Amino acid sequence: MRIDIISALPQLLESPLGHSIVKRAIQKGVAEINVINLRDYSTDKHRSVDDAPYGGGAGMVLMIEPVARCIDKLRSERNYDEVIYLSPDGELLDQQISNKLSMLHNIILLCGHYKGIDERVRTHFVTREISIGNYVLSGGELPAAVLCDSIIRLLPGAISDETSALSDSFQDGLIAPPVYTRPADFRGLQVPEILLSGNTPEIEKWRHEESLRRTKERRPGMI
Repeated sequence: MRIDIISALPQLLESPLGHSIVKRAIQKGVAEINVINLRDYSTDKHRSVDDAPYGGGAGMVLMIEPVARCIDKLRSERNYDEVIYLSPDGELLDQQISNKLSMLHNIILLCGHYKGIDERVRTHFVTREISIGNYVLSGGELPAAVLCDSIIRLLPGAISDETSALSDSFQDGLIAPPVYTRPADFRGLQVPEILLSGNTPEIEKWRHEESLRRTKERRPGMI
C-alpha cells in the first residue's frame, strides 16, 4: 500500500511515522508513506500556501492553487483509490473504515491547517472526508498519523502475529476483554484462575463474556 500525505507542516509527521509497527511495515516493504511538503507547490518567493478568507473573519485558509498543483502532480504519476481530507466534520473514523481502507492500493491524505482549506478543494478534489473525533486540532497531521497507524497495522506482514489485529477491540463489534501477564500474583492482585487453567474453550468463553460485559458498560450503543 502507498500513502501520500500532503502537509504544510510535514515535520509534525516525522516521529509518529518513524517508530514501532508503522516503521517496521515500511522497512519490510509492506507499506510506503511519502510526506509531501505543500510549500514545494507554492509559486511565490515566500512559499506561502495560505491567505485571508474572503468575506473577512479570523484565521487563514489554505489556498486552492498549491493543493491543486500537488494533487494533479500525484495523479499524473498513478491512480488513487481515495483522496482523503482529514477534517473535524468528516465521517467519524471507526474500525470498519480502517478495515476497508487497508484493502486499497494508493491513497492521498490531505492535512488541513490554520482555519481550514478552500472549499473548492473539498468539492472538486477530495473523494472522502474523515474525522478522528468531535474536536478541533491545530491541523490534520496528527489525524493523518492516527489514520495511517490504524490502516497499516492491518496489512499482512505488518504485525508478526497477524491474528493479533483480528482480536482487537471493535473488530467483532465488541470491546476487547481484559488481558493479563506475569506475575500471576502481584501484591495480592490475582490473575483470574480461568486464564491459568489451560482450558482453551472455557478461556474463550470467558473472554467473550468479558467483551460483552465491557461493551455494555463502556459502549452500550454498540450492543
